[in-house]
Amino acid sequence: MTGPDAGALASLAEMLDERRHLVDIATWMFGSTAEAEEIVQETYRRWYVLDDRERAAIALPRAWLTRVAGGICLELIASTATAIPGDPALPTASAPFGSWTALRSPADDRGPAVDGSPVRRPAPSSTPGPAESRARPGRDVPGRAMLRRHDRIARRFAAACGAGDTAALMAVLAADAIVVSDGGGKLRAAVHPTHGADAVARFITALLSGRPRTAVTVGSVNGRTGLVLRREGRTVAVVSVSTAGDEVTAVWIVLNPAKLGGRHRP
Repeated sequence: MTGPDAGALASLAEMLDERRHLVDIATWMFGSTAEAEEIVQETYRRWYVLDDRERAAIALPRAWLTRVAGGICLELIASTATAIPGDPALPTASAPFGSWTALRSPADDRGPAVDGSPVRRPAPSSTPGPAESRARPGRDVPGRAMLRRHDRIARRFAAACGAGDTAALMAVLAADAIVVSDGGGKLRAAVHPTHGADAVARFITALLSGRPRTAVTVGSVNGRTGLVLRREGRTVAVVSVSTAGDEVTAVWIVLNPAKLGGRHRP
C-alpha cells in the first residue's frame, strides 16, 4: 500500500482557497486578472518541477507558493520596466511568459480525460448496434446490465463520499484500488497516484473534508455515473470510477479548472 505524497492530503476547500489567494496576490501586484492566472500557473509549475524530497521539506506549501508568486510578479514588473520596446526576446506586459512557455512540461496543460483515460473517447453513435437492434422487448442487453451494475457501485461510493465515511469507502474499494488526481498544473493536486484501499479512502476523506459550501452530487461523467462537486454554482471537481465485480478499482479526480468550465451552473 502506498500512501499519499507530500501535500496530497490537503482538502479541496484548502486547495481552492490557496489558489484564490495566489490569484488575488498576483492581481494586486500586476494589475491584470488574466495575467494573474498565468502567474499562478507558473507558480505551480515551479512547485511541480521540485523533486519529492524537496517538496517534502517544505513545511508550509502555501507560504512557499506565496513567496514564489510574489517573486514572479516582481520579475515581470522589473522586466517590463527595463525592456527595450519591440525586443521580442524580452517579456512584455501583454505577453509576460514568452520565455517561460517553453519551460512548461507538456503534462501541465494535458492530463487524463474526465474518466482518467489519456484520450477522450468518441461519443457513442445514435445508431443502434447489432446487439441492441436484435434485442427483443424485455430482453436485457449485456451493456445495459454493466451500466446498471456500475451505477449501483458508483452510488454506493458517492454515498460514502457524501457522508465522509472512511469505513464505508474502504468497503466499496478493491484492496488494490488506485486514485489519480489531475490539477493540470493549475492548483496543488497530488503529484503521484495513491494505491491501496486504506490510503485511497484516507485521500478521498481528506479531499472532501472542510467543504461547507461544496455540494457533492451524482451525475453523468462520460456517459456513466460519477460525482460532480460544485461550490457556489461552479464545478470544482469531477470524479469518475472504474469498477470490477462489486468494487471500485480506480478513482479519477479531475481538478483542472480548464476542464471543468462547461459544467458550471449560474
